[in-house]
Amino acid sequence: MGNAQLLSIHVHPVKAFRALAPREAEVEPWGLAGDRRWALVDDGGKVVTQRQQPRLALAAAELLPGGGVVLSAPGMDPLTVPVPESAETITLDLFGDKVEGVPAADAAAHAWCSEYLGARTRLVHMDDPATRRPVEPEYALPGETVTFADGYPLLLVSAASLDALNTLISEGRHPAEGPLPMNRFRPNVVVGGTEAWAEDDWKLLAIGDVTFRVAKMCGRCVVTTTDQAAAVRGKEPLHTLGRHRRFGSKLVFGQNLVPRSRGTIRVGDPVRILE
Repeated sequence: MGNAQLLSIHVHPVKAFRALAPREAEVEPWGLAGDRRWALVDDGGKVVTQRQQPRLALAAAELLPGGGVVLSAPGMDPLTVPVPESAETITLDLFGDKVEGVPAADAAAHAWCSEYLGARTRLVHMDDPATRRPVEPEYALPGETVTFADGYPLLLVSAASLDALNTLISEGRHPAEGPLPMNRFRPNVVVGGTEAWAEDDWKLLAIGDVTFRVAKMCGRCVVTTTDQAAAVRGKEPLHTLGRHRRFGSKLVFGQNLVPRSRGTIRVGDPVRILE
């Protein structure tokens, strides 16, 4: 484990959009700076993800200084959206959590998202991640919060575990669907130099000088079956995870992390397992 290192960093400025891959990122208490501070919301107030709209895999957002974004997608003109200055919020439904967010000030942002998805949609910004949404109470420590991520500030995936999973897929019922790329799992940090599945037992780790608590294994959903380059779904990896990585009622791959300190992480940083 002495050679474990950070292989890549992934930031998703808009939830469900394509990730950016910076060489370094600031770690804040609620996750990587700029990660999932924006989300799309449907007419009923529910956050829209690739579960409902696989086409979101093809949309991208450039992150601007100050937190604004430049939206782009196939067939759409790019659109710059600044952080809204208003303090007026709306209530969003994110997997049953009631979360406050601030709608984009420019109606063009909502029109852009609605046109791309073919359904009335609003673009919403999380103005204060320190207070808006607590981490899942069963696995949280007091005061821990998260942005519009599924439930935790960061997701870690091991390159060795993906290699092992791809081997299992090649030996299974749908070998033609493999090997799967890392972007199927939408991680924030990818580590290398470890044994496959070693992360199952980690409790505390450091990437460079930043420490993270391991909250729980990540239960995987239908989004992992979506080809992120084509926005079409298959059977894998859920079929294989169901045979080999079922823990209770969950099909797991990766670990959810909560930062225990602030700082900057960089590709190539050593990864140390503290507990």
